[in-house]
Order: sequence, then C-alpha cells, then structure tokens
Amino acid sequence: MKSVTIKLAVLGALSFISMQSMATGLVAIPTTGFTSSAYTSCNTTGNFGSSIPTLPTTTANNTCAVFPTSESADPTGAGYTLAASKTRSATINGVTVGYVLDRVWRNAAKTSCIFGARFTAYDADWDPDTAGTQYFEVNDIARAGFGSLSVNAGYYIQATNASPVYRIGRTFTSVQHRAYKYDTATNKALLGTNYLDLPTKNSVTSNLSGEATGINATTVASTSSTTQDAVVNSNWIDFTLDSGYLDDDGGTNVNSAMTYVEAACDDSAISGWEKAGAIRLRQTGQEATTMQEITLDLGYAPPGATVP
Repeated sequence: MKSVTIKLAVLGALSFISMQSMATGLVAIPTTGFTSSAYTSCNTTGNFGSSIPTLPTTTANNTCAVFPTSESADPTGAGYTLAASKTRSATINGVTVGYVLDRVWRNAAKTSCIFGARFTAYDADWDPDTAGTQYFEVNDIARAGFGSLSVNAGYYIQATNASPVYRIGRTFTSVQHRAYKYDTATNKALLGTNYLDLPTKNSVTSNLSGEATGINATTVASTSSTTQDAVVNSNWIDFTLDSGYLDDDGGTNVNSAMTYVEAACDDSAISGWEKAGAIRLRQTGQEATTMQEITLDLGYAPPGATVP
C-alpha cells in the first residue's frame, strides 16, 4: 500500500509539472472573448505590478509566456522568420517618453504572421507643468487590425527589468487596476475595493475605464463595478502590464515584455501594412497617475486591416 501511495504521489507531481509546462506558449484569444470577460489571465503574481511579480520560467508562472532564444528569434519554434522591424517614438505633450519596438515575423508559407511590440521608457517628464517628475507609465499596450481573425497571443521577458503580462483581452478598453493601498508591501499585494483582475464585459466601449484621479499611498483604492468592465471588440488585442522609467509604487520596469499576436497574413509587402493608430499605449492611473493615451503615428497590422 505504501509503495502504491508513493507511486501515485510521484505520478501526481509529474502531472502537475506537465500541466505547468503545457501552460507555456501563445494562447487563443477568441473573437467573442471568454465566458465572463473579454480578458484572460496570464501572470497572476505581483498584483498587476503594484507588488513585486515573479517572472515566468519554463516550469512556473508561465501562462501566455514563451521562451525564444532571443528577442529576434521565432517566439513559437514553428518556422517564423523576422521579416520587419521598426522603432517608433512614443510622444505625449510634445515629450518623447520612450519608444516601441514594432516587429513582424512571417512563416515560410507566408500565410501566418506574428506581430510584436515592446515599450522602453525614457527618463522624461511628460507633464512639466505639474510639480515633480511625471514619468509616463504604460499599463496597457493595445494593438488593432485583427477583425474576425483567429489569433493567439502571449509575451516574452527579454530582460530582468521587464514587466510580465498580467492579462490579455479581445477588447479596445484598458481597465484600471489598483492595489488596496500603496503604503506597505502587504497592502500593495491586496486588491482595491471592487477592483477585478478580470473585468466584466457588459457595456464599456471607451478606450479607458476607471477612476479619473490618482490616489496617494495611504488612500484606500475604491471604485464601482461599472468601471471594471470592457466590452469585447474583436479588432483589438489589449495586453495589461506595468512598465515605466520610475513607478509611483517604486517599480523600475523600464521595459515591457515583448508582446505577440499571431494571425493570418499573406505574401504582400509588409511595408504596406503600416497603419496610423494601430498601436496605443495606455496609462490607466494605477497609483497617483491619471488616465492617458499615446497613439503611435504608425504600427504594423495584418494586410487589409481596418484601423480603428
């Protein structure tokens, strides 16, 4: 009996490891979203960056994560080749606060592509009229042009100071996420009152949803259920993360993860796939910041895409 118990324990452990490993890889993001939300969870540690996250490995915390040999390499191992890459400035109030590395990988048959985007922050004050230094914080990267296409999405941590992706949604709406308070490590790890890790998908169609004003470190974060909502919009993929040169919560995730969207494409020239407004960076007012959006001048989108 003891021998059988030990064998079952070993098999259980191996099954658990196998389940964790199976979580690795791009995940399907349906056109209709998920059962109760437009979003699905990825890295569930760190309270969306309010606390310290645990970065993904090949055996843990790896839902939506991939592990290519480099940021230029095929993120799936399915025969994609880097086919286009551009650096695009991120500017607000006339101040360049960082840049987005915008990339496209295409398969050998030229029938499928992966669209990648990674934000890197600069030491720049985007709001010089406000006392102190206001660093732009990217809480969401939204990418357009996917219409009714079947897509898979995920991310890669290319640097130790990169933010993981906490959730991915088939929606235009970036939803604010706040900790209970920002004064202690314990409170930073708790969810604010009425805040949701996975917003509902009832009625909100705007680009941003949440409380309009920032909060100080000792204020209890509270909102209403109506702000924790994002309607499904199949044309958009939204990655929620937490990246900035210097965060109000003390974080220093200068880089975002490299984010990926896999979708059908064709053999046409990728130079013709650039669309105005295809990539947007959102600051959702996670702490003392306000809600803001940067729309990049251009971004790659699938051929024939409609943006917005």
